[in-house]
Amino acid sequence: MPKKIARPRLAGAEISPEPVRGDMTAADLIDSAFLAYNGRKLREACRLFAEKMLEDDVFVAMSVTGALTPAGLGMSCLIPLIENGFVDWMVSTGANLYHDTHFGIGLKMYQGSAETDDVALRKAGVVRIYDIFFDYRVLLSTDAFFRQIARLDEFQHPMSTAEFHFRAGRYVAERERILKLERKSLLATAHRCAMPIYTSSPGDSSIGMNLALLEVEGYALRLDPLADVNETASIVYAAKQLGCKSAVFILGGGSPKNFVLQTEPQIQEVMGVAEKGHDYFLQITDARPDTGGLSGATPSEAVSWGKIDPSKLPDSVVCYVDSTVALPLITAYALARRRARKPRRLYERRAELMDTLTSAYSKVRKKRLARGES
Repeated sequence: MPKKIARPRLAGAEISPEPVRGDMTAADLIDSAFLAYNGRKLREACRLFAEKMLEDDVFVAMSVTGALTPAGLGMSCLIPLIENGFVDWMVSTGANLYHDTHFGIGLKMYQGSAETDDVALRKAGVVRIYDIFFDYRVLLSTDAFFRQIARLDEFQHPMSTAEFHFRAGRYVAERERILKLERKSLLATAHRCAMPIYTSSPGDSSIGMNLALLEVEGYALRLDPLADVNETASIVYAAKQLGCKSAVFILGGGSPKNFVLQTEPQIQEVMGVAEKGHDYFLQITDARPDTGGLSGATPSEAVSWGKIDPSKLPDSVVCYVDSTVALPLITAYALARRRARKPRRLYERRAELMDTLTSAYSKVRKKRLARGES
């Protein structure tokens, strides 16, 4: 007798959206009309962020790549997320922080056209980031600002990039105050909220280029990326020791993505301290894993490295959408669906967090030495 073929189960919600209306909020539109394909993935991303990652017991890390601050997304999205306690620590490209500083010190960027003649722009002293234009003197003024503050006595010692950004953010915030600018700079906001910002490749930006010049001049400032490795790992480990969870919100890929995720291998693989991996994983990207262009690849691949807790794979979303489209929608959704959280002010707790990690490693190291291991 032929084997009976099981009938496919229609278990999902019925697709029957209400008509889109002009008075719908962004959050209502996402819940109602984003039902399939990448739209549905974006809805899943919004719900994962708002419903799970923003619980009070979750430490949220964000990585930022791509030219987002020049496009105004620092002001429109990142600053509200930080002020509402929706991001606890961040890894950003230096370029995003450099261009963010333009706004904080009273410089301007403009909407332009990607089809403009770049030779003509060069002759006119205009710099282009795709369809964003600004005067070449904006670069020179921002360079001068960073060199001026970095020559001050308080900067003349080795420091993590978080310490550099916190100290620099105070001067950007003061410039905002003097110029009567309001909430223009991500760096200034992070300083006010004591949210640590790290740069995984500090030499790979105009900030790093200007600090390199000061080294030639004999100044003592040195950015210490190894301190960054330990500090970021300590945030994740301490969160777990407090009975909390760790979430990563990744915009793009590149070095900042890996730097956020490598915190778990640093704890487990290098230090030998027992841990399971991040609890929530949300990535916005337009890259593909099969060509090698999706840095750090997929959540399931990250499991093999110990970066993601394998039991938490259902709580991971990769949304293949441009960050300039997805981030404003996710921000609007979170602000509509979630109450503000009190900022954790993790920058002020760095010593405490490092003590927690160092203590755990000391116990592991004693056991290793007792076994004759290095």
